[in-house]
Amino acid sequence: MARDTEDFGLPAADDNGLDDDWAAAMAEQAIAEATPGANAQAANIFPSFTEQGNKPSLMNELDMILDIPVQIAVELGRTKIAIKNLLQLAHGSVVELDAMAGEPLSVFVNGTLIAQGEVVVVNDKFGIRLTDIVTPAERARNLGH
Repeated sequence: MARDTEDFGLPAADDNGLDDDWAAAMAEQAIAEATPGANAQAANIFPSFTEQGNKPSLMNELDMILDIPVQIAVELGRTKIAIKNLLQLAHGSVVELDAMAGEPLSVFVNGTLIAQGEVVVVNDKFGIRLTDIVTPAERARNLGH
């Protein structure tokens, strides 16, 4: 049974522009809300992931996050210097770091230490070969520091 928008106290929509499109959308919503059982049907448009018949595999769940970009940074070392010394830095200046030559480099993903590694050269570009992966338990301990 088709109902006119005026049945719900809304003006009838005609094809004169955006106001009419808005009025038509509002009328459609009012009809849907007035129709018994429409809300129950609308709630089932997107089935729950926990329903037995629609339970995706673990890989399907992971596929949703596999394309999220993360930033990887490799830290050679750190140091603290006074602002007056920072302002005196010029081309060719050397800043001494706290890391010793040959020590593993720290690998961070989005600011969290996840591994240690060593520098390698691949096709004339620097890279890092991972030598030690930080366990989730160690990462949790490092969050407090």
